[in-house]
Amino acid sequence: METQVENAIEIAWNPTSDQSLKAQAFEFLNQLRSDTTGRQACLALFTRTPKCSEVVRLVCLDVVNNAIQTQQLDAQSLSHVRETLLEYIKRIYGSGSADQIDPPSLQNKLTQTLTFLFISMYKQGWESFMDDFLALTSLQNNGSRDNIVGIVLYLRILGSVHDEIADVLVTRSQSETKRNTELKDIMRARDVQKVATSWQEILAQWIGQNDSIIEMALKLIGKWVSWIDISLIVNQDTLNLLFQLAGRTNPSHREDKVRDAAIDTFTEIVAKKMKPSDKMNMIVFLNLGEVVSQLIASPALNDLRTTSSYDTDLAEVVAKLVNNVVFDIVKVLEDTTAEAETRATAEQLCQSFLPLLLRFFSDEYDEICSTVIPSLTDLLTFLRKAKPLPPAYSAMLSPILNAIIQKMRYDETSNWGNEDEQTDEAEFQELRKRLQILQKTVAAVDEELYIEILSNVIGNTFQTLDQQGGQMDWRDLDLALHEMYLFGELALPNGGLYAKSQPSGVAAERLIAMMSKMVDSGIASFSHPAIQLQYMEICVRYCSFFENQTPYIPQVLEHFVSLVHHDHVRVRIRSWYLFHRFVKHLRAHVGNVAQTVIQSISDLLPIKAELPNENGADDDMSSDQSDHSADATFSGQLYLFEAIGCISSTTTTPIEKQTLYVRTIMDPLFSDVERSLPAAKTGDAQAILQIHHVIMALGTLAHGFSDWTPGNASTAHNAPVKAVAEEFGRAAEAILIALESLRSSFDIRTAARASFTRLMGVLGISILPLLPRWIDGLLSQSSSKDEMAMFLRLLDQVLFGFKKEIYTVLDSLLVPLLQRVFAGLAEPITGTDDEIQLAELRREYLTFVQIILNEGLGSVLVSDSNQGFFEPLIVSVTTLARTVSSGTGNLAASRLAFSVLNRMADLWGGPSIATLSANPTPSTVPPSPAFPGFDRFLIERFHPVCWEVLKDPQFRPATDAQIKQVLNEIAGLEQTIYTKTGDMFLQHLQGLFFPAMGIDGTDFIKSMTTSTDRKGLAAYLSGFLRQKG
Repeated sequence: METQVENAIEIAWNPTSDQSLKAQAFEFLNQLRSDTTGRQACLALFTRTPKCSEVVRLVCLDVVNNAIQTQQLDAQSLSHVRETLLEYIKRIYGSGSADQIDPPSLQNKLTQTLTFLFISMYKQGWESFMDDFLALTSLQNNGSRDNIVGIVLYLRILGSVHDEIADVLVTRSQSETKRNTELKDIMRARDVQKVATSWQEILAQWIGQNDSIIEMALKLIGKWVSWIDISLIVNQDTLNLLFQLAGRTNPSHREDKVRDAAIDTFTEIVAKKMKPSDKMNMIVFLNLGEVVSQLIASPALNDLRTTSSYDTDLAEVVAKLVNNVVFDIVKVLEDTTAEAETRATAEQLCQSFLPLLLRFFSDEYDEICSTVIPSLTDLLTFLRKAKPLPPAYSAMLSPILNAIIQKMRYDETSNWGNEDEQTDEAEFQELRKRLQILQKTVAAVDEELYIEILSNVIGNTFQTLDQQGGQMDWRDLDLALHEMYLFGELALPNGGLYAKSQPSGVAAERLIAMMSKMVDSGIASFSHPAIQLQYMEICVRYCSFFENQTPYIPQVLEHFVSLVHHDHVRVRIRSWYLFHRFVKHLRAHVGNVAQTVIQSISDLLPIKAELPNENGADDDMSSDQSDHSADATFSGQLYLFEAIGCISSTTTTPIEKQTLYVRTIMDPLFSDVERSLPAAKTGDAQAILQIHHVIMALGTLAHGFSDWTPGNASTAHNAPVKAVAEEFGRAAEAILIALESLRSSFDIRTAARASFTRLMGVLGISILPLLPRWIDGLLSQSSSKDEMAMFLRLLDQVLFGFKKEIYTVLDSLLVPLLQRVFAGLAEPITGTDDEIQLAELRREYLTFVQIILNEGLGSVLVSDSNQGFFEPLIVSVTTLARTVSSGTGNLAASRLAFSVLNRMADLWGGPSIATLSANPTPSTVPPSPAFPGFDRFLIERFHPVCWEVLKDPQFRPATDAQIKQVLNEIAGLEQTIYTKTGDMFLQHLQGLFFPAMGIDGTDFIKSMTTSTDRKGLAAYLSGFLRQKG
């Protein structure tokens, strides 16, 4: 059998074996896992002398391992495995010879197998488990821990046992948790004492002799300390060894894993759960403050701190220890039930550990700083909640805030804007965000201190700039400007620096002084790009300063005009956006310099479309601020066009000047279209993109020029004047010519649609005659359902804005418009995206019809020119109303469709002839609909749709909120039909409708006529359906 097993494994793992033989070998080996004889053969092969090949032994041991883990073995079989393996281990590992021991992969599998045996037999069957392996650590069994190979296996097994029964990060079943708890209890009673003693003996014997054994032992102590008696570790003998290892010097300045592991052991000791008083006493007993101070003063962390030999690994492990200690101290300080003595100890420890915490927080390496941020956050959170703040704690805030501010500074090795350092830059900005949260917490604790310290930092920096000028370190300036940017969160709590022309508070007053100093300092001409960019960001953030201090505006505008031409691409592109924001906010104050500004930036306006790289490099950008692609450049240019629109259209600028500025900008764009159109018609991608860009630029210019929205009373005074409308009419014409020639291009349609809504603000009513051409171009054969939906949304705005003037245009374009929409609604669905787009088109179509009805334009649907299309319109709406299946958006469309039918019934049903009341009276007058026969139409066409839906087996309002909304609309429509047709409707229900359905409609009629609103009838129908289903 053993030969068969060995041969099968060799065949299965030999890459040159025949595939059919391999398959047979694997099948044979799978059967071994449940075969007693096979398992015995595997055990024999693993322990055999001479040894089999490594792969054979590994597979054989895995078979045995699997049998133990899956509990296939009885007590006798387990005993046999134990005896066989123990005899093998004593033979191989007990001699002290490293020649015979197994390779690491086999040791790992052997350790795992022994751990599973421990789980199965330690309670009963192998009570001497720990003694047996502890005996291996001594060659003469004389108490001396001198067998290296035995020690390594012993320590491996202890680590594996911990991972299996005590690792809290592993999720376990309830039965496993119970079993593990029981095993730990037995171990504490039976063996933990001798195991802890063995660690002391191993450490004592091998200190200075074998670092790998010492490191293994230390890591093991760190693991086990969480669940054994703390006194087994925190005793003088063990601590002396730990302190010796933690404080050992390292002349080579290379990484010292043993020392780091010793400090990690202290960290794990501190992390052990215990009573607050015990924890504080232990920290004092361990004298950890002194230990950390000595480590900080050691050459590795002090003398070498500014050199390449600085031991960052040591710094990180000590920082982790400090973080854990401070975390526990703050937990005691927050505990209102803590004893006075314990609290006093915690306060003393807090005072002594704060400088140590700040040492690592201010470390040049961000990873080390980040290690202590959690405990510093906890400390500041505690201080924020402490009301009033005791003086002892108040004194902590100043060093904390100063440390936070200094950590915000770029370090000496950083080079801003380097493409090679984008990752480092992103990480630093992420750290700044975390530091900002800490800084805000300090402000919440002591606002006055926060204002004072930041004002001093910023003020001193500007003073240094006055003295040193361009020689000043850009990092110091950047820090001051960054803090000034953040200062606004305190100075602008309600969005404004001023209240009735006076500073809105102390912080606002300080910020106003900072702004004046910043602009006067000439910082805008400081040569470093980071400073120039920060300057612009701050000017935009605090635009309200310039509204009150208008004399500064020309000076700052001059700075902006210079910086939009910056050599550094990141500054240049970002500055275009910031320039737009600045002039948009201050447009009322910049009209007098419009011509100068336009002339100064006109060289940036020529558009040069670039096709994206085929390899997609342009898309591989992490953020807007670092995106230098052609697409980002054009997006930036659009901000310039919008800014020019803002500057050109100020109320102080004469109309003739406004039109002149617009013409100056638009004429080159028209020439661009004319030049590119012939090539674009032949499908030239670059020419099409050029025209797309020009259309976008024309629309964006219009958007900047006017924020007037038709139909909005608050901006009515901004309605476009005729001369401006005529000028932009040329832009609309140019866009329409391009659209009509290139309507098959998705990009051109997208650009034209975006420009359409923006042109509305400058064309006003003169956009209406152009609507048929816009519809023809934007709803072409190539248009997707998504495009149709978006354009209908735009038309909603037009209807709302020009409801008084649009009737004639709407009357002429309604049929061709709806024909395009119906074609889109009828297209087959080819996938999930298509289904979503169809749902969107249905929603926008119904909303469009609803707006026509709601804005007093309903008569256009039944005008002489549209009467022939009334029937398809009704069919489309009723079809959507009755479609309540589970498809995407069906229920939403059904609700909207019933709402449209209800509006039609209300609008054209004539005056109400019946009332809804608890005691309804018969209607005495006949219906008088808006046009003949509509009363019968309501009863025969609208009403049956309601009951088609109610009869649908999927229509169950009790289980779906959307269905409940549809039911409400149905109830509303039924009641509207009743109020408009009265007895005619009741007679139809009693005489024809309900008899034909075979149901008694008395209760329905009673609920419909007596419920004073739709909710009552909806509740009845919901009950009716529940009873029926």
